[in-house]
Formats: sequence, C-alpha cells, structure tokens
Amino acid sequence: MFGICNLAMIPLRAEASDKSEIVSQVLFGEHFEVLELYKQWSHIRLQYDQYEGWIDTKQYQIISESNFQQLSSDAIILNADLIEYILAPSNLLIPIPLGSSLSFLNYPEINTNSFDFEGTRINGVKPKNNVITSAFMYLNAPYLWGGKTPFGIDCSGFTQMVYKLNGYKLLRDASQQATQGEALSFIEESEPGDLAFFDNDEGRIIHVGIIMENNYIIHASGKVRIDRLDHLGIYNAETNKHTHKLRVIKKII
Repeated sequence: MFGICNLAMIPLRAEASDKSEIVSQVLFGEHFEVLELYKQWSHIRLQYDQYEGWIDTKQYQIISESNFQQLSSDAIILNADLIEYILAPSNLLIPIPLGSSLSFLNYPEINTNSFDFEGTRINGVKPKNNVITSAFMYLNAPYLWGGKTPFGIDCSGFTQMVYKLNGYKLLRDASQQATQGEALSFIEESEPGDLAFFDNDEGRIIHVGIIMENNYIIHASGKVRIDRLDHLGIYNAETNKHTHKLRVIKKII
C-alpha cells in the first residue's frame, strides 16, 4: 500500500500515539510506502530518504503502486517560496511550506482534488554556491525537534532541506548524513556548502551545520543562526564559549 501527503505537513512519530515523539515531518506532496496499516495509525517509509515512522491514518491520501513508482522516477519539483498556497476549484487555499513537493499535481489520477499551484517552482541540480543562498531562507527559523520547515526545524532537517532545494539528497538524521560524502582533514580544505558534524562526550554525532566563507557556520541551535567555526567547534560570540565539539567535515557535493 502507498500514500501521499495532501496536507501542508503532518507529524511523523516514533510510535503509534499522539503522545509519541515527533521524529520528522511529512511535507505536502511527499510520497511513501505504508508498511503497516491500522484504523488510527499507519507505519510508513518515506520514499525520499527511507525514513520510517507513524502517521495518523486520516492525514494522507492512498495512491496506487504504479503512481508511487512514477513519482519516484520523476524529477522532483519543489515550492521555492517560504510559504505559498495550493488552490482548489472551490477557491479553497491550502498553505504549503518551502520545499513542498509539487510533482504529483501533473497526474489527474493522483491530483483528484484538482489542486493548482501558481507560485515559484524549483527543480534540478544547482551550483554549490547556491546552497548558502538557500540556507539564508531559513535564517531565524525556530528550532523544533523533527521539524523541516521555516516555522520550525532541527539541525539535520535544515541541512537536508537546503540540500534538497538544490537537487542533492541527504539522509534525515545528522548521524546518517555523517556517513555520506568525503571527509576533509582540515577546516582550511572546506568550501561554502560543505557540512560540519559535531559529537557529544560519548562520540556520537548529534549536530550538523553548513560551512560558510571566512570560518562561519549556519546551523539550527535554538534557531537557525550564524556562528564562528574553528578547529574546536562552534563558537558563540554572544556567550563567549564553544557550544558544539567538531568531529568531522564532509564534502557532499
């Protein structure tokens, strides 16, 4: 069984309960495989990054396997504005966030509500220097565990969405993203758009950010913010201390 998100965004939970931790979000137009189906809850696997979790069974539209395969092979088309609206024939407006998927609108058998979109679309692979431009669109977005939008986002949701807007695929969690790309030996070897990963005292990767020019980094910590980066980690000039311990720098693009 397969499905697609036809709401602005829905929470993806660790367990089948409204009280369960939100581990990620499913944005408008994202499609997925339904692994287990119950009356109230569905266990799903997102096609884009293979991330799994539980969503409310009332909050998505069922699609056929052929439609799922078709969307999976199509080029990804995304909303390029912070927030836009999907139009329905009844003049109903559905707000959708930056990075929502629009590819399914071209298929009447999936787009059964005759949704239309008149905003700015983005697709294809962009130059690496465009990554920082995209990152600035999320500046000052509040930190939200499991979030993937400008209205609430976590550190790896931020890096994943910024890369997605530029045509590059990252996995969902920071520890998963750290398995991708080529490790660099020194900060001096890095370029704007590379990723810096940070660990805790147990050596577990717990944070990620996007390297900018002149030893700055943009990352989600409290909010999406810009701080200094050195060989020790992230230095917060407001508190005059390091907040995250550098583990590795990766060149993904």
